[in-house]
Amino acid sequence: MIIFLNGSINAGKTTVAKILAQKLTNVALVEIDALSNMIDWMPIDQAVPINLENAASVIRCFSKRGLDAIVPYPLSQDNYSYLMNELKDIDTSIHVFTLAPKLEIALTNRGTRELEDRERERAEAA
Repeated sequence: MIIFLNGSINAGKTTVAKILAQKLTNVALVEIDALSNMIDWMPIDQAVPINLENAASVIRCFSKRGLDAIVPYPLSQDNYSYLMNELKDIDTSIHVFTLAPKLEIALTNRGTRELEDRERERAEAA
């Protein structure tokens, strides 16, 4: 089983993913943002395709070894289509859930982390 948790920034994707990972067995939490950190110097529009390709490979690897995957990440329609195409031949169910907080919640800063303008723009466009 593969579970994608989609939604804007501050939707609770990572929080829900961690809760699910604790409740389920034999599961891997695939943080695409962790893959992004490997090339954080690269502009995001160049990094996202690489991150998605890497994520598909990681998900495929876990699935091949009998592990389920939980993937919290904001998916545009194009990114969703790409991942579904890349994973279509895996013999497991794929579930996609979109978390949709109120806009004022999505636009709040979390802890000491302040949202960047591009993050605010993404939240407003979602």
